[in-house]
Amino acid sequence: MTAETAVGTIGGRAAKFRTCQFTGLKVDTAAQTLIKVNAVAAVIFLLLGGVMGLLVALTRWPAVHLLPAELFYLVLTGHGANVLLFWIIFFEVAVLYFASAILLNSRLATPKLAWLAFLLMVAGAVLANVAVLRGESSVMFTSYPPLMAEPIFYLSLILFAVGTLIAVGIFFATLVIAKEEGTYEGSIPLVTFGALTAAIIAVFTLASGAIILIPTLLWSVGLISNIDPLLYKVVWWGMGHSSQQINVSAHVAIWYMIAALLVGAKPLSEKVSRTAFLMYILFLQLASAHHLLAEPGLDPSWKIVNTSYMMYLAVVGSMVHGLTVPGSIEAAQRRNGFDKGMFEWLRKAPWGHPAFSGMFLSLVMFGFIGGISGVVLGTEQLNVLMHNTLYVPGHFHGTVVAGTTLAFMAATYLVLPLIFQREIVWPTLAKWQPYLFGIGAGMISLFMMGAGTLGMPRRHWDITFSDAVIGYEPSAGAFLMMGLNGIGALLASVGGAVFILVVVGTVLFGKKVQSGHQLTFPLHAGGGKAASEYGSHATTKLPGTAVLVAIFFVSFVLYYFINWKYLSELWLFR
Repeated sequence: MTAETAVGTIGGRAAKFRTCQFTGLKVDTAAQTLIKVNAVAAVIFLLLGGVMGLLVALTRWPAVHLLPAELFYLVLTGHGANVLLFWIIFFEVAVLYFASAILLNSRLATPKLAWLAFLLMVAGAVLANVAVLRGESSVMFTSYPPLMAEPIFYLSLILFAVGTLIAVGIFFATLVIAKEEGTYEGSIPLVTFGALTAAIIAVFTLASGAIILIPTLLWSVGLISNIDPLLYKVVWWGMGHSSQQINVSAHVAIWYMIAALLVGAKPLSEKVSRTAFLMYILFLQLASAHHLLAEPGLDPSWKIVNTSYMMYLAVVGSMVHGLTVPGSIEAAQRRNGFDKGMFEWLRKAPWGHPAFSGMFLSLVMFGFIGGISGVVLGTEQLNVLMHNTLYVPGHFHGTVVAGTTLAFMAATYLVLPLIFQREIVWPTLAKWQPYLFGIGAGMISLFMMGAGTLGMPRRHWDITFSDAVIGYEPSAGAFLMMGLNGIGALLASVGGAVFILVVVGTVLFGKKVQSGHQLTFPLHAGGGKAASEYGSHATTKLPGTAVLVAIFFVSFVLYYFINWKYLSELWLFR
């Protein structure tokens, strides 16, 4: 893996580098170590959160109904914290360090401070799990007052947020160092620009969290008499929803990176793709309002502006990426010689490489499932159909699980040989893993959305309300949906277990990658250059992408207006 090693004193720190034989990039060994530890921590919390998620799904499956009420809410709280915050943000910190120090051939700013950030994040994540498992903090992911958790729960989230904010600051500082020391030419590459977008959104997200969690901590210890629930919701969703927008920016950047490394893809237009990322910064956080559309205390005009206008501008950004990512792959594949017919470029893509299959499945499911359902949920009138039903977690399983988590898993198959310098063990298992997890995650999302459309409630231990004073009998279709959701959860759990098995096996037992090594899952010869340099490969002949985009738009329009039909049936005029 290491073609040469260089040691030099730069900016007062002795920086040690190695040169990657596969990408040609200079790798700061301090950054490499920090990428490793953050990635390992991410996988540990993915394992913990994934086990909890399976327990939740088996409880929601009426035929199984595994956990009692107290344990269900405890596990649901832990599941949300571990997979929506800890797994994803640890991995995103690793992405920030890779996109700055590695892709820009630069040293990482202040590694010692980066270690402090990591320790604060670990302390926060561990303390949060301790608070949840002690049984006194079962407030679920949103932790709405007047539900009150132990003070340690709020303190743990603040510690984690502070650590993350330090890591984001180190990312910004590394960009400045790389610019001042001239480690790259021209503008930063698109992957780094996407990571920059994620980091900027992270600052807003963490600030929102601090604004509301600090007074909530004081409330939990008795120093503040009460927290207004509506104020809490408005500010908290500035963190709760925007944290998922960090994910969107990060996993879109990963789509571009994997496309570059595996097929040599460059963006069709740097300016267009960067404008789409900029739209995320300006408008994505405003979509937080779609969690508050049923709140009577908020002004209707505020809801309408945020969800009927501002949110759509963010949606345009995602649609641009939905065109440019497959378009860049098609353009690259046609340059690679796969130019026969409309879809040879797609048929001859490296589907046997788990990084590519995971990335493309993430792209498709994020767009068709998470994206379309997000627009429906974000439309004020249609929101009344699904608010507080299982449609809501079905939607964000389409974005955060089928979209972000699958993209991060795909990126891990590149991190293992390039950063851990280990050959991936059990390659056949690795090839199948994205399909197992992706299909399972897609089933979870679709069938939860289906059950929600049929009125299945959200956040309730017993979806049949068997102990309610007023009886409630879900439809047979809803029961079928929840059974299929359980099967999807089992399949996704198998895919997740295979992922962790391959990752742990590779880190512990994988063959050390030496100079001259031939990777089991090879990269494109020009992949490193394509990922780390500014530039576009524009083309006007992308018939395959045009067809895929047309299918998406037809699906979008049909599903959108089907839900308007459902809405019209709420009122019967005679």
